[in-house]
Amino acid sequence: MFVVTLYGRDGCHLCDQARASILALADQHGGIKLREVDIDDDDRLLSAYLERIPVVELDGREISELEFDCDAFRRALHTVGP
Repeated sequence: MFVVTLYGRDGCHLCDQARASILALADQHGGIKLREVDIDDDDRLLSAYLERIPVVELDGREISELEFDCDAFRRALHTVGP
């Protein structure tokens, strides 16, 4: 099982697009669990990610920011063990 973390916030259209892309890829690949973190709930995360969202991590490793990169995500799936 791969854990994908999406750091974002409500009202972020890029976050919505990233979520949709991740869920579509999860349907294709299976074994992907999406964990969403609202950066507005934590001042440290808000400071770290506000100018970079959406930030996507795969098993704790950042693989995408600002715009979701499907190709980088697919490559990362092959380098991370389930």
